[in-house]
Amino acid sequence: MTAAIASPRRIVAIGGGGFSVEDYGLWQERYLLSVVRPGRARPKVLFVATASGDRELYQLRFLRAFSRLDCEPDCLAFFPFDMKRDYAAAVREADLVFVGGGNTVAMVAVWREFGFDRALREAYEGGTVLAGISAGANCWFERYVTDSIPGGGVREGLGMLPGTFCPHLDSEAWRPAVLSAEAGPAWGAGEGVLVQFDDGQAVAAFHDRAVDKQLTCRRRSVAGGAWDDWPAAPLR
Repeated sequence: MTAAIASPRRIVAIGGGGFSVEDYGLWQERYLLSVVRPGRARPKVLFVATASGDRELYQLRFLRAFSRLDCEPDCLAFFPFDMKRDYAAAVREADLVFVGGGNTVAMVAVWREFGFDRALREAYEGGTVLAGISAGANCWFERYVTDSIPGGGVREGLGMLPGTFCPHLDSEAWRPAVLSAEAGPAWGAGEGVLVQFDDGQAVAAFHDRAVDKQLTCRRRSVAGGAWDDWPAAPLR
């Protein structure tokens, strides 16, 4: 009898784009569903929009997008907080937790106050795929570049992934310089770029734009190492 091969702990960090701002055929969203635990029919997808204050329009756009795909979409809101719901069980039972964009600093503070950061880590260790865009990508790293504070800067994330992450790298001129000043491992993703991490290691980069456009992930894999551009493969 052949032993089952354990799935890697997986996080997908997205630099920008996606269902909330534009429609490229839901390429990002389809990819996320393709990397959940193998053999899962109609995977459970849980949307966490804390960074936007659980904006209703954002949650509606999520439901409209993922309802077009072969999955079971649901939302987990903190505003208002549902005292009757087991938030830890909700993320543990999900196949994919997708975290939306907004204010990373405020989101992480709320999660820590409610112990939700521990729940996410336990779900991650148990096989739930974690993903997110902008703030929803920032939060998984030790540090992240953010405009959630006056003037922009770097703050501490949940530390599930090593190093510093910067979203929107190609759309806001101040971001590359801030990222480059980071001494340790670091990654930067532009609009439409996804970076996949398995067991804490970056393994692939993709983009959802026209195939003739060359998009890259900016990375420095080790502290003190050289920066390089990692070409992102097209999703379509």
